[in-house]
Amino acid sequence: MEHEFIAYHGWERCLRLTNGIIDLVLTTEVGPRLIRFGFVEDDNEFAEFPDQMGLTGGEDWRIYGGHRLWHSPEMFPRTYFPDNAPVTVQFNEDFVRVIQPVETTTGIQKELDLRLEEQAARVTVTHRLRNTGLWPVELAPWALSVMALGGTAILPMPPRATHSENISPANTLTMWAYTDFSDSRWVFGAQFILLNHDSQAGAPQKIGASVPDGWAAFARDGHLFLKQVPYQSGANYPDGGCSFEIFTNALMTELETLGPLARLEPGGAAVEHVETWDLLKDIAQPANEADVLQSVLPAVKPLLGRSA
Repeated sequence: MEHEFIAYHGWERCLRLTNGIIDLVLTTEVGPRLIRFGFVEDDNEFAEFPDQMGLTGGEDWRIYGGHRLWHSPEMFPRTYFPDNAPVTVQFNEDFVRVIQPVETTTGIQKELDLRLEEQAARVTVTHRLRNTGLWPVELAPWALSVMALGGTAILPMPPRATHSENISPANTLTMWAYTDFSDSRWVFGAQFILLNHDSQAGAPQKIGASVPDGWAAFARDGHLFLKQVPYQSGANYPDGGCSFEIFTNALMTELETLGPLARLEPGGAAVEHVETWDLLKDIAQPANEADVLQSVLPAVKPLLGRSA
């Protein structure tokens, strides 16, 4: 894994990591934000917000774009602590660790460990939340990837079966007050739910679900971003039992994962949440479930369950 410090869209000191196949760009003057992820010399798979590029400091939370770490359940102002200050970067033998200053309002400190596989378009991102405060905190790690304009989020449902063989619920599906299944951006199949981005759309849309298969994906312009997180059966996930959530508005789509709720004792107790990312080429953006079964699933299956 090679690294260098570069200027990127107004920030003077960003860290670029590459294995020659893919590259990541990490902001160090704010964040942490993984502001870029993609094939070398190809499009950024993540969204960027030009009016916020290069900004630092201030008391307002900014989305910036890219990939970020939050803690669930979502609350204002707790969740929206402004991460507009510099981060600390530590270089280790085969990974880079990025540490955010302690959130003054919560006592929580965020860390990211980034590891690129040597000869594959694969990244392991270890998210860590540490309680440096004086009292216990209950929270869940929440990792959000802000995907570029256009594209389709793909969320798998558990294996289907007959009523006579399965009289108990198989999974949860969580709606928000603004979720509207009559919106044309939703595509529902028996095995997959798709959510299309539309830059002309009005209201946002969001759902969450328990996903025992442990993956979701985002397809755009022939590329497929695959995100994996092992599902912990029987664990207490937030938002009514969600391990994955997908959100869209006119500006972006978010592909989100959550860990189980954890009680962090004061004095430095931490919880980790590990995502594995794969980036694939020549995958057509699906219009329906049949497309997922024909072109997406055969490409995804060989990658499921692998670790970097």
